[in-house]
Formats: sequence, structure tokens, C-alpha cells
Amino acid sequence: MHTSIRFLKEGWDVVGLDNLNDYYSVSLKRDRLNEIFNAASMLGYTFQMFETDLNSSVWDNLESIDFDAIVHLAAQAGVRYSIENPRAYLQSNILGFQSVIEFVSKTGINRFLYASSSSVYGKNSSQPFSEKAPCDAPESYYASTKRANELMAMSYFHTEGLSSMGLRFFTVYGPWGRPDMAPMLFAKAGSSDQTIKVFNYGKQERDFTYVDDIVEGIFLLTTMEKFPNQSLVCNIGNGAPVGLMDFISTLEKSLGKEFKKEYVAAQKGDVEATYADTTLLEVMVNYKARISLNEGIPLFMDWFRSYYNK
Repeated sequence: MHTSIRFLKEGWDVVGLDNLNDYYSVSLKRDRLNEIFNAASMLGYTFQMFETDLNSSVWDNLESIDFDAIVHLAAQAGVRYSIENPRAYLQSNILGFQSVIEFVSKTGINRFLYASSSSVYGKNSSQPFSEKAPCDAPESYYASTKRANELMAMSYFHTEGLSSMGLRFFTVYGPWGRPDMAPMLFAKAGSSDQTIKVFNYGKQERDFTYVDDIVEGIFLLTTMEKFPNQSLVCNIGNGAPVGLMDFISTLEKSLGKEFKKEYVAAQKGDVEATYADTTLLEVMVNYKARISLNEGIPLFMDWFRSYYNK
């Protein structure tokens, strides 16, 4: 949603493709779509939505459109759910990615970006995480599908000459975020005086990155003057990991109350810390994330109150 609106604001027409599955609230997804349609209407540009699966025949209907770029952000998300239902990730993240990259190759689109994940680094990579790390020991099936996407893109460059850029996102948060991620779970529980679960007894660090910083990186990389003629991966993160307890404390301050906490063991598939080396992003487009947690959490909470209290 945020990426679509950013491109509309910059004068692009946008085509969206998503199956709106029920992994989490479909009503939240439809409200996001309304935000995009409203922005398109206000700005005078076009947003066209295809509500279908990546593995459908929809690609035949898209061949007549002259795309300048493809930004592939559709995937089955969630580290923990991938342990329970790996086939959903095979269908969406592997076969779905294949559908997208086949379309890009067939139509000759020369700017192809796709969402990877910081989870590909696993536990064995030295910190801060650098794109040069081997990433050969994923901790979850979700992470393995994202690493597979990077390898699939690399093979298409070698065999088809298809340039691409995989974007390794680091713990994105902000307005309209996923309800299964920590910021939303904590905000909902804390605002209703329910107990939050603090995994790994609070001994975790995450490179929390505000969604506007993510979108700025996506936009600058998509529109860079000379798109790299190779298959690259690039970190997009804040470059400043925050301890889980500090993150919770910032949320508590914004909400104006202390949360009830239950300290529990780490979950399967989780890594203890993430920390992005963003040097490559800075070199390529002269950009570094700007919004600190102390700025981003109040922005997120303003949206949270307005959306869930309406």
C-alpha cells in the first residue's frame, strides 16, 4: 500500500496484484486498497487492481501493458507460520515468484525488484549483516524460501540476462502494518490491559525500520538512473538495532501505561539479533534510513488509535 501510494505521488500509474488471502484480516487489506484508490483519485493517476493469485492466468491480461518496472512484494509472510504450514510458502513464495520472474523475462522488463528478508542471514552471519554473507543456514522455512528467490533470480541472470534486485527488509513497522507482528500485538494487548508475551525473556534485538524509510529505499532503487545489469541483493534497514525491552518501553511511553508481561522462551525459527549494514544502499542511491524508533512509534500509535477506535 505505502509503495503504491508513493509511486502515485511521483506521477506513476500503478497496477496491483494480490489474492487478499485470509492469513490475517481481509478487512484491513481492503481498507489499505481503499487508501490506494483514494490516493489515485485525488492525484489524478491510475491504480488498477487484479484480485487474484500469482499462479493464475492473470499474466496473459498484463502482457499488453508497457511496464517500466515490477516491484514484487507479494508473499506468504511470517516466520512462525512457515513452520506450521510450509506448503503455503512453497505455493506463494516459490511458485508465485516463478510466475512473476517468468513474466518479467518474457516481457523484457529491465527493472525488477523483489522482497527478500533479513531472515536469510540466520544465526551464523557476523553482525552487522552484510550482503556478502553466504546465507546458507536459514533458521526457518520462510527464510529458506526468500533465499531461494535470490538464487532463482541469480540463475535467471546467468541464463536469461535478467537483471534484478532483491531487497532484504529489516523488521518493518508503521501504520497499516501486519497484525501478527510485535508492534501491533503489543499495542493491542497493552491498550486493553492484556498480558504480552516477551519471547527469549526479552533478550532479542531487532533493526526496527519505519515503513516510510523502506518505501524511500524501494523508490530510489527502482528509479535510479542506471539500474544494475546484474542480480543483486541489498539491505534496507535502519542500521541501529534496538533491544526488545527498549522497544516495549518506547511503546509503553507512547501509550501512557506499563504493559503486563509474561517472559517466555524463544520461538522456533527466531534469531536473537538483526543488524543491517546499509553501506551498499548508501553507495547506490545515497540514502540511509532517517526515522528513529522514538519518532516512528508515536506515528504508528497515532494511526493505531485512529484506526482501531473508529
